[in-house]
Amino acid sequence: MKRRKAREYALQLLFQLDIRKEKPGAMIFKRFWADQEPDEDVRSFTEEIVKGTHKHSRTIDEKILASAKNWTLERMATVDRNVLRLATYEILYRMDIPPSVTINEAIELAKKYGTDESGGFVNGILDSVARLAGKVDAKALR
Repeated sequence: MKRRKAREYALQLLFQLDIRKEKPGAMIFKRFWADQEPDEDVRSFTEEIVKGTHKHSRTIDEKILASAKNWTLERMATVDRNVLRLATYEILYRMDIPPSVTINEAIELAKKYGTDESGGFVNGILDSVARLAGKVDAKALR
């Protein structure tokens, strides 16, 4: 449950950074955490996701676009775009988290914060991202 909460916080931060066209920095995190009371594990994992997603944003966006046929990032709902970004970061760069766990968590985030179609949209793209990255047997996600 700690990682799920951290992913929710990461989505909130990534959403804010995306809308404001900001980079994650000490003041951004300080301002965000002023209204929250997470334990240190949640805070640490949240910041790892946000910093890692930002650091690898170019590669992450390229992988998403390669998997999102007939979509641009600008056409995607802001929530969906940022769920895809944080999950793609985990799939590509976090070897300690199985891609199937990341995808399931991303689907739940998309369902909770996105539209009725967000869960299926996110699932389809992340399944493709994982397969293209050679991280998952496609049958494991069906």
